[in-house]
Amino acid sequence: MYNDENNLYHYTYRKDGSEAGSENGARAENSSSGSPSIDEQLHSYRERQSGQQTAEPGGPQPPVQNLKPVREKKRRSAAVKFTALALACALVGGAAGAGITAAVTHTGGGEETINVSNRTASKVSLKTVNGKDEMSDAENYAANVSSVVSINTSGTTTNFFGQAVEEASAGTGFIITSDGYIATNHHVIADANSVKVTLHDGKSYDAAVVGSDEDYDIAVLKIDVSGLQAVTLGDSDTLNVGDQVLAIGNPLGELTFSMSGGMVSCVNRAINVDGTPFNMIQTDASINAGNSGGPLLNKYGEVVGIVSAKYSSGSSSSGASIEGLGFAIPINDVAAMIQDIMTNGYVTNKPYLGITAGTMNQQMAQQTNLTQGVYVYSVEAGGAAEKAGLKVGDVITKVGSTDISSMEDLTAAKKSYSAGDQTDFTVYRGGKSVKVTVTWGSQPAASKSSGSTAQNQQNSQDSQNGQNSQNGQQDQDMQGLFDYFFNQYGGSSGSGTGRSGNDTAA
Repeated sequence: MYNDENNLYHYTYRKDGSEAGSENGARAENSSSGSPSIDEQLHSYRERQSGQQTAEPGGPQPPVQNLKPVREKKRRSAAVKFTALALACALVGGAAGAGITAAVTHTGGGEETINVSNRTASKVSLKTVNGKDEMSDAENYAANVSSVVSINTSGTTTNFFGQAVEEASAGTGFIITSDGYIATNHHVIADANSVKVTLHDGKSYDAAVVGSDEDYDIAVLKIDVSGLQAVTLGDSDTLNVGDQVLAIGNPLGELTFSMSGGMVSCVNRAINVDGTPFNMIQTDASINAGNSGGPLLNKYGEVVGIVSAKYSSGSSSSGASIEGLGFAIPINDVAAMIQDIMTNGYVTNKPYLGITAGTMNQQMAQQTNLTQGVYVYSVEAGGAAEKAGLKVGDVITKVGSTDISSMEDLTAAKKSYSAGDQTDFTVYRGGKSVKVTVTWGSQPAASKSSGSTAQNQQNSQDSQNGQNSQNGQQDQDMQGLFDYFFNQYGGSSGSGTGRSGNDTAA
């Protein structure tokens, strides 16, 4: 087989490329000069073709070969093939990705269609909180949102220039009885002249403050409505780190009935809020201003805490930005007190010593050779401290097995007891340590909503003692007692030693 300049194939069965019986073939057989050239073979072929065209129709016809031109295949290197394969894969992958993510697809006719899901949205079932069945977040919200209220207060304060200024604040609360009792934080309603409560259905009511306690940051309100949906209180002692919790509240005073979620980051976290120690549940649920007083819910829809505080950047000693630190009061710590306030208007079994005391300062430490403790400035007549034998000038260093280095420590230790409990106090007196057994008294009704701030508790002490003196005169009286004590025990009245400035009633 060979091809000519027109790329036409020619077939032969002869080794030299000629056809048998042809003139060329005869020459090839008899020629000693070698095989005919391609041009000779082509000339011979054309002559035979011309002869066949003039032959008789009935004569034999040579076979017809349908020959087609072919193109020589080019060999491609492995690198080129690999590159082509990679480009093809990239194109196919890109096209597939575009097809998956495209929101709008084009049909063959040039029309545009939008893919719309035909999924049927699931409905949130309204469940009753029974403490046994776990709830989804949506079910938990639906079961409790009608028991949450928005609280708005207004009050009058005095500014730097002594002018009266109207102030408004907002918080959250939750309904604890169907006849209108509501629990919230003390700091939400503190110093308020008026309190207004808004329910989930949008109805607003004026609320009366039944009572509150600043040491535990709890308060109880009352609105004249019946048939309300109350929450179910749970057991905060069963909480574990990692448990999921939800908070429903009124963040920023505007985003009413918002829910946030997170986990329990720590239980029994001791924190100090404005000088008052608290035992708290720590959570990373989003807590903002306005959430205070709202419920912290477990996965069963039960209230396990009262949202109370959030660390802000200003709470950090370094001023660093702080997120994910929210705190709630364990419901087990205050449930009995809430019921006590509902019944009596204050916490009746709250322990009470009947003293005015303060943290030891540096000048006191120089006089007593003590570096820490709580100095007793006065003892209430007929109170628990006087009955136990505590005296003016005693320095309390231990309550039970708890070391006392500051007034905050004494306040925290006091929360572990109830009225009627007996406790051993270790006090420093006359250069030596003395133990006295104290039977805790009950908080007097006159100070039913007293807090831990110096002003509130000092005013309470004044009321109990029947004193009407000004604060300045009282400071002088306390200074005189201090001077008298240290004069008796070798001190100097002219030493300039003064009170620490954070003395409070206990």
